[in-house]
Amino acid sequence: MDRDKIYAKLTSVFRDVFDEDDLSLMPETTAEDVDGWDSLSHIRLVLAVSKSFGVKFSASEIGGLKNVGEFVELIQKKT
Repeated sequence: MDRDKIYAKLTSVFRDVFDEDDLSLMPETTAEDVDGWDSLSHIRLVLAVSKSFGVKFSASEIGGLKNVGEFVELIQKKT
């Protein structure tokens, strides 16, 4: 799957999880940039992304992510 398709799908998942219809993602977007992105919503986000893309993530993979760009790279490797 190419990066543009991943970003489009990922943006939709983020908007659903954070209930923010105008949320846009950039590679450098972090939890500090998104209102309500805390540890609990992070778990919901990872589960929603996993379901949406049909992939599974290990705790170490998720724990090592620094921003959305790295999340996209991880998804790209697994799809």
